[in-house]
Amino acid sequence: MRKHMNTISKLLILLMVASINMFSQVTLDVAFPNLTFSRPVDLQNASDGTNRIFVVEQSGIIRVFPNDPSVATAAIFLDIRNKVDDSSNEEGLLGLAFHPDFPDSAYFYINYTATNPNRSVIARYAISQNDTNAADPNSELVLLEIDKPYSNHNAGALAFGPNDGFLYITTGDGGDGGDPLNNGQNRSTLLGSILRIDVDSIENGKNYAIPEDNPFKGNSSGWREEIFAYGLRNPWRISFDPETGWLWAGEVGQNQIEEVNIIENGKNYGWRLMEGNQCYNPPNCDTAGLTLPIWQYTHSLGQSITGGYVYRGSEIEEWVGSYVYADYVSGRIWLLNYDGSSPATNALYDDTNLFISSFGVDESRELYLCAFNGRIYRFNANPNGVTPEPSLPQGFRLQQNFPNPFNPATNIPFELTQNASVKLAILDANGREVINWNWSQLTPGNHLVNWSGVNFRNEPVAGGSYFYRLTVDGRHSQTRKLTLVK
Repeated sequence: MRKHMNTISKLLILLMVASINMFSQVTLDVAFPNLTFSRPVDLQNASDGTNRIFVVEQSGIIRVFPNDPSVATAAIFLDIRNKVDDSSNEEGLLGLAFHPDFPDSAYFYINYTATNPNRSVIARYAISQNDTNAADPNSELVLLEIDKPYSNHNAGALAFGPNDGFLYITTGDGGDGGDPLNNGQNRSTLLGSILRIDVDSIENGKNYAIPEDNPFKGNSSGWREEIFAYGLRNPWRISFDPETGWLWAGEVGQNQIEEVNIIENGKNYGWRLMEGNQCYNPPNCDTAGLTLPIWQYTHSLGQSITGGYVYRGSEIEEWVGSYVYADYVSGRIWLLNYDGSSPATNALYDDTNLFISSFGVDESRELYLCAFNGRIYRFNANPNGVTPEPSLPQGFRLQQNFPNPFNPATNIPFELTQNASVKLAILDANGREVINWNWSQLTPGNHLVNWSGVNFRNEPVAGGSYFYRLTVDGRHSQTRKLTLVK
């Protein structure tokens, strides 16, 4: 028995050491210290050997620059602010993908929202003949226009399949809350789906063709042939693993659950029948034929998943094959491992104070993330083994506001276990501070702050979702979400 226990103890120690090594040797650093972006929502490379980085700004600008930490400026690659509607938090220029044969096929594709009518636009642009660091702004070829009933849940990601060369497009369920039109289960609409089209062919008067093995091609039920998979609420970010060919999706949840899905041809991912592995509408739903997420987490850990990438770089050997993703609200970053047969395993890398909007990779497949503080961050191997800062010291706690939702005022409670300098800030959905409170020294105990829904100038703010962040001693932080109803 003693020998058996010693073996178990050794195994536990080895597992603990492996876990510590997995994270303590990786740092998250500002990749380009001289550059700041406005609401960066996507990062891509052109896979053309130039090692350039392209960053999408939500307002309607794509910027390009060398992948060099000392770079001082980012040139404007494309500016379509005159076409893009970014008037609400989830609208704007949202996605970018380069043709897989770029630069031989000198095209790239974008996903943006527009008005009159409210719609999502999938368009192709060409590179300028005079400047490879600029697009031809007059070269737009619209592939798809998808009418949408509400401003939110636009998804917006684009990716080319590494094995088939087809363009994959994510669409949300049309917005509002709870999918009131049941678009997720309606295959006669392009909403609530992942679409797949052939951009190198044309047919039936369209600027694209339907791949032969799309699941509903040739159907007689009126279902849209562009649909590859459906039953989705808001698959904000997708990515392909170039080694396995799997399509990974982060699916933003409703009230309780955030999902990670592997997207397969013809599958129904359940929304609005289900949220994660729980019935949503109706509460006693029939789950037959539905594909459940390979991983999910509840809103106690985060409230808006940001899908990431399977790490296939060469600098962080212990991360190879792990899916790295985050949560926009909580700032947490995780590594998920899944082999297709055994249950997925998940580990927390860091609990940051960042609003993480997207991930991206460079030509070497090294991993980056975009944050709404305007910075691009890179995951780096760290031979010194310095661990990232934790979110809050043990015992410090930011609690859920009450009432929530609220109008006109709410209370924000938090707890300190020792003397500390404290900042409490209210932020809008874009990460901009609305109002804050600062204390140079607060004593241990329970504290309560009342917010009456006003900004720095004591002006009432609009109704909607906001975030409140507690920062302790200038480096530890925790963020939660609140809702002002008007």
